[in-house]
Amino acid sequence: MSLDTAPLLTTPLNALHLELGARMVPFAGYSMPVQYPAGLMAEHLHTRSAAGLFDVSHMGQLRLVGPDAAAAFESLMPVDVIDLPVGKQRYGLLLNDEGGIIDDLMFFNRDYANGGDIFVIVNGACKVGDMAHIQAKIGQRCQVIPMPEMALLALQGPQAVTALARLAPGVAELVFMTGGRFSVAGCDCFITRSGYTGEDGFEISVPSAQADTLARALLEQPEVKPVGLGARNSLRLEAGLCLYGNDIDTTTTPVEASLNWAMQKVRRTGGARAGGFPGADKILAQLDNPASLTRKRVGLIALERIPVRDHTALQSVEGAPIGEVTSGLLGPSINQPVAIGYVTPEFAALGTVIHALVRGKPVRMQVAAMPFVPTRYYRGKTA
Repeated sequence: MSLDTAPLLTTPLNALHLELGARMVPFAGYSMPVQYPAGLMAEHLHTRSAAGLFDVSHMGQLRLVGPDAAAAFESLMPVDVIDLPVGKQRYGLLLNDEGGIIDDLMFFNRDYANGGDIFVIVNGACKVGDMAHIQAKIGQRCQVIPMPEMALLALQGPQAVTALARLAPGVAELVFMTGGRFSVAGCDCFITRSGYTGEDGFEISVPSAQADTLARALLEQPEVKPVGLGARNSLRLEAGLCLYGNDIDTTTTPVEASLNWAMQKVRRTGGARAGGFPGADKILAQLDNPASLTRKRVGLIALERIPVRDHTALQSVEGAPIGEVTSGLLGPSINQPVAIGYVTPEFAALGTVIHALVRGKPVRMQVAAMPFVPTRYYRGKTA
């Protein structure tokens, strides 16, 4: 049975979504809230100014257990897993043999070397395939343990720490990409200070049986309102973050996707553990010789107030085809149409003006730096 024809699954927060008046839509095989009565714009702006609560329980959670877990996992990605300190999280990229991106993910070292695990979160639409891939490739080297009994919530925004610390004071000590175990409103949670909005915030893994209790406790905090998939998408786009299936997929390499920052020096040419991952020859050649690229992911801002949507064709000002928009909408925070897309390298320089073909008419766009809205990750107190 395909994902399109299978009955929709529900998350542990389904009853709460309906109680709050959410508009539910199919997403990644689940019935998910796209927005609540306040609407996408209000939810987006509230997250930027206060704190938004997201149900992301459709995501996949798994554990990698065993002393060889890091080395095994590192064999699947162009990322430094072995040297990740205990208590730290990192962004990763599962690759196929052609160097294409199977999925992007987050992983956390919960002291795997001393009886803990590597905790992994993958995208909801990819989780079944991801887990099968990981099991097939490294299941003989470590235990690959899915966690279907766990839900996942994200609390995002500049006042997220105020709201969450009221229930679990210790979370205020976390900094970006660190985490730990906490009791929140009587719920047993594993919390990381991270998220996918560009804001400070937290992702909270909690047993499904406790998810409703946790969500209600968070929504009782005056800073917090519920936020759906619509605003989650607009927030991540303003932050210049990729959406798997739109901006990256199995036909895209990390270098084409401008994700060079996610590949540490130790895995690159000349590094202590260079290569050794799927598609390494192709990806290292692209890193070493950027001129070999045929396309590159860029940020775009429309110079006219016309939203430019996904799959819109991109042209040079002379009308030659040069690429395509992969994500696009009116950015609520900056009140300008913004987009992510791929163009041929000669049009990738910042400030380059190109055209998007919207309903047969050219709309002027300019290649712009990402993020479109400055990120506000909390990296610790500054002197």
